[in-house]
Amino acid sequence: MATFKSYNPYDNSLNGEFHYASKTEVDEVIELLKKGKDIQKNMSSDERANMLESFALMLKEHAEQIAGIVTKEVGKTIQDSRVEMQRSYNTVLAASHEARMIRGEVIDADAYPPKRNKYGVVFKKPLGIVLCITPFNFPINLSMHKIAPALAAGNCVFFKPGPHNYESGKLLVELAHKAGIPKECIQFCYPDIPELSEVIAGDDIQCVSFTGGTKTADAIAKNAGRKKLLLELGGNDPLIVMPDADIELAVNTTINQRFATAGQRCTASKRLFIHADVYDQFKNSIVEKTKNLIIGDPTDPTTFVGPVVSKNAADVIEKRIQDAIAMGANCLTGNKRDGNIIHPTILENVPLNSEIIADETFGPVVPLVKFIDIEEVIKIVNSSQFGLQSGVFTNNIKIIEKLFEELEVGALAVNDGPGFRAEHLPFGGVKDSGLGREGVRYAMEEMMYMKTLIM
Repeated sequence: MATFKSYNPYDNSLNGEFHYASKTEVDEVIELLKKGKDIQKNMSSDERANMLESFALMLKEHAEQIAGIVTKEVGKTIQDSRVEMQRSYNTVLAASHEARMIRGEVIDADAYPPKRNKYGVVFKKPLGIVLCITPFNFPINLSMHKIAPALAAGNCVFFKPGPHNYESGKLLVELAHKAGIPKECIQFCYPDIPELSEVIAGDDIQCVSFTGGTKTADAIAKNAGRKKLLLELGGNDPLIVMPDADIELAVNTTINQRFATAGQRCTASKRLFIHADVYDQFKNSIVEKTKNLIIGDPTDPTTFVGPVVSKNAADVIEKRIQDAIAMGANCLTGNKRDGNIIHPTILENVPLNSEIIADETFGPVVPLVKFIDIEEVIKIVNSSQFGLQSGVFTNNIKIIEKLFEELEVGALAVNDGPGFRAEHLPFGGVKDSGLGREGVRYAMEEMMYMKTLIM
C-alpha cells in the first residue's frame, strides 16, 4: 500500500508516515456516504442544528490539541493556530444556526396570463454527497467552511484534506463522529491522485468544493463534467493607501495580514499601492516595525513569523525575491533565509512585470508601489488574472465608491486590508480567483438545489 511522509517545516522532523486510501477503501467510503443520504433525508433541521452545535463545542474543547497539531504540520505559529481554532468554532456555530433557517418561497403562478389558479412552493434540497478538498494554510477553518455548510444543508461529506494535514484532518472527523454526526454522513478519506480523480469523475459525488491553486482547479473541472463546482482559488490582493489614511493603522494591518501565517494566505496584502504624499511615512514605519518582528520557532507564543510550509515553497519565494532585485528592485529589509524561514521582506521600485507583483506570491514579501493617479492603480489591479479581495485606507467616499465600482474583485474592505473575513459574510472572487461563494449561508445555498411543488 502506497504511503507518504509528513515533515515538520520548522525542524524537518518526521510527523508521521501515512497511507493513501486504496480503491477498495475509497469505494467503501462512497457506499457508506450513499447510505448517509437517507439518514440526512430523515433528519430534522433541529437535529442537524443540535449536532453541529455539539461539534462546535467539541472543537472548542480540543482547540489547544488541534492547534498544536496544525503548528507541527504546517509551521504556522501557535498563536495563529489558536486564532484559527476560534474562527473554526464560530464557523460551525454559525452553520448550526443557519441549519434552522433554510427557507423557500411561495410564488403566484397567475402573475401572467392565462389564469390557472396555481401557485408554486419552492423548496431547497441538498445536492447529495459533497467532496471537500482543502489546503494546508488554514486546515481547520477552511475545512469547516465546507464541511459545516454541507452538513447543515443536509448533504453528506467526503473529506480529503491537504497533503500536510492528514493527522489534523483525521482527528477533525473523529471529533465530528464523537459529537454525534453519523459516520454515514461524514468520512475522512485520503486517496492518491488516480483514485481521487476517479471519485471526481464518478456519478456518486454531486458537488466538489475545492480551495487551492488554479492548475488543480482546472484539472478538477475537466474531470468533473457537469457536477456542481465551488472553487476558492488564489488572489493577488491589493491594498491601497490614500493621502488621508491612518498610516499607523495601515502599516499594522499590512504587517498582520501579510506576515502572519508567513504570508501564506490567499487574501494577504500582496501588492501595496501607497500614494506619493504619504509614501515615505508609510515606508519608514513599516520597515522599522518589520525589523522588530520575532522570527523563529512557531511553537513559541512570542513568535510572529515562522517557516513556510516546505522547502519547495521557500525556494519559490526566495527566487522571486532575487529575480525582482535583479530586475532593479531595492530591498529595504529582509532577503534572508534560515531553512524554511523566509524573513519578512520589503521591496520598492519593483517592476510591474516581476513575478512578485504580477503573480500570487505565497510568502512574507511586500512590494511597495508609489502612485499619484488612482486611475493607474485601478488599471494595474484589474490587469491581474486574479480578483479575490482588496482594501483601501481612506475616508474619501468618492474614492471608496469609485474603487468599489471599478475594481474587479469579490470584496473591498475600507480602512482594513484584503485579509478581512468574517465567517458569515460571502467570500469569493472573480476571474481566476474562483467560482461560487463561501461564507456559511452562501455556501449552503451553493450546496442545495431548488425544487418546486406546483399546486
